Amino acid sequence: MNPDDLLNLAHLRAFRLVADTGSATRAAASLYRAQSAVTRSVQELETALGEPLFERKPSGMLPTAVGCVVLDRCARIFFELEALAQWCAARQTRRRALPEGTLPPWLLNTRRLQLFVALARHRHMPSTASAFGISQPAVSSAMRVLEGGSGVTLFHRGPRGVQLTPDGEIFLLHVRRALNELRHVPDDIAALHGDLRGTVTVGARPLGRTLILPAAIARLSALHPGVRVVTDESAYDLLVASLRAGDVDFILGALRENDAASGLANERLMAEDMVVLARGGHPLAHRKGLSVNDLRNAQWIVPRIHSPARGLFEAQFRRLKLKPPMPSVETADFAVMRGVLMATDMVAAVSAQQFHYEIASGQLAVLDVPLASTRREIGLTLRADSAPSPAARALIDAIRLTVADASPSARVTDGRMSKLAAR
Repeated sequence: MNPDDLLNLAHLRAFRLVADTGSATRAAASLYRAQSAVTRSVQELETALGEPLFERKPSGMLPTAVGCVVLDRCARIFFELEALAQWCAARQTRRRALPEGTLPPWLLNTRRLQLFVALARHRHMPSTASAFGISQPAVSSAMRVLEGGSGVTLFHRGPRGVQLTPDGEIFLLHVRRALNELRHVPDDIAALHGDLRGTVTVGARPLGRTLILPAAIARLSALHPGVRVVTDESAYDLLVASLRAGDVDFILGALRENDAASGLANERLMAEDMVVLARGGHPLAHRKGLSVNDLRNAQWIVPRIHSPARGLFEAQFRRLKLKPPMPSVETADFAVMRGVLMATDMVAAVSAQQFHYEIASGQLAVLDVPLASTRREIGLTLRADSAPSPAARALIDAIRLTVADASPSARVTDGRMSKLAAR
């Protein structure tokens, strides 16, 4: 099966009902279809996967080991689609509520859902049509089917293209989750046979991507060269939105306190304090016993306003009843920060991990300035109800091992060097 092709949702629906009832005849009755049509759907699904999904016995049709793996992923796919169908029905006052587990035919066309996601991304009918090699009227027709079936206006059409409505945004979230679960089915089967493959998309935040993530990717690649890793360095809020939709498998970096209350689950891996950095030849580089008060008149490079690191930086001065200094440079770009630090006498309160290699080479120096209460927990953020793909689970395991291999005394907690860099 081509990894770019997604399975037929209608075939999966028939397969699931056969597995639930143990019989193609009973499944056909539930679907109001001929038994031959249900049998053909299952056979076409088995052909697409290259695997038998049932053992045909006189007592009924029993899922094979592969069939059980597919069923587990189907439960997640159809949970999203059934929730979407219920939500659409609830929006229509004149429609009856759908019986639990009902999936209308307009929602079981994989290509139609892919077109909807692509149009939401491109916001342009011709671009969407071109991406799929079809005509623009075909895209319009597919969207009419979705809007007619759901009873929901999904897009606003205007001179600047098409824009999702608020209802369209909710519709899109369920569809993206379902399609992302659907992409995992072939990889689930391959993992059952001991062949780990697929793509992992990691939300790579600054506190995880300098040392931990590269070492973990190297470990994973040595064991499973068939796994492809994609990193997404977007802003935190954008990563969380992608995580909720299943486009990002997990986020690695500084943990946020409010994640647990928002449908996300955090796993703490390690912690790190902030340090004050300056260029290696800075006049204060070899001074001992400095305090924050000694640096109140320094030129500072600081994180962007409203970021957690900015709050921790400003708290150092407020604790001493001092007004936080006006920054000379405000940036979240570490390339900019590195360049300015090395070319000036400015200082910055940052994570030492992010500049590990510059510190190790002597280009940057950690000033002897204690910063109080700046410890930040570093770890993994996942959807609380997610079931990561086998490849994503393998990378998560590699990250855990990478952190565990550094002894507690060697992990970065005070700006000194970590064994993580040697892994």
